[in-house]
Amino acid sequence: MSTTSESSVPTSDFVRDITLWKKKKQSLLVLSAATATWVLLEIYQFNSVTVISWAAIFIIVLLFLYGNFLRLLGKEPSALPGLEITEGSALVAANSSRVTVEEISRWMFRVGAEGDLFVFAGVIGGLWILSRIGNNFDLPTFLYIGTVLGMTVPAIYVRYEDKIKRYRERVKEQTRGYYEMINDKVAKMMKHKVPDKEEKEKKVE
Repeated sequence: MSTTSESSVPTSDFVRDITLWKKKKQSLLVLSAATATWVLLEIYQFNSVTVISWAAIFIIVLLFLYGNFLRLLGKEPSALPGLEITEGSALVAANSSRVTVEEISRWMFRVGAEGDLFVFAGVIGGLWILSRIGNNFDLPTFLYIGTVLGMTVPAIYVRYEDKIKRYRERVKEQTRGYYEMINDKVAKMMKHKVPDKEEKEKKVE
């Protein structure tokens, strides 16, 4: 038996297409669902269990109306075999999760052990800013902000990738210039202090 091409498609490709708005209907659906969930939880103060139950009720009612409408037209609703979670798709999802955890572990080791001061300072600063932001928002708001950023930042980066890379290189050069300038000043100050100590020791003798 030949395996279908759908089971061999990585889950990461589907997620990437949604975040880059290559599948505009699915991307709009994800963003709309996230916005509606956040509004119900934060603005109207609904419980998360209530929201999930209402969403399930809405989906089941739509499927019920869809099936009965097809029967009125003399048609039978499809069996929807695509809803089945195959063993292959489960293995693909598990393998994708494993690869993600491994990449995060390697990235943390590179940042902590390789000693690149610029990358280290940037990561620590970014995590500190993230922790400060997390103190001012609850979990639903934090997840909603993450969803919105995930749906907008990658698409903007891909569209303006060349300009962003040029700007990043300029920032790196300026930062390294400032670092070298500060390092030179510190080195000069240390050189001035060493002769002063030697002169004091000679005077004491």
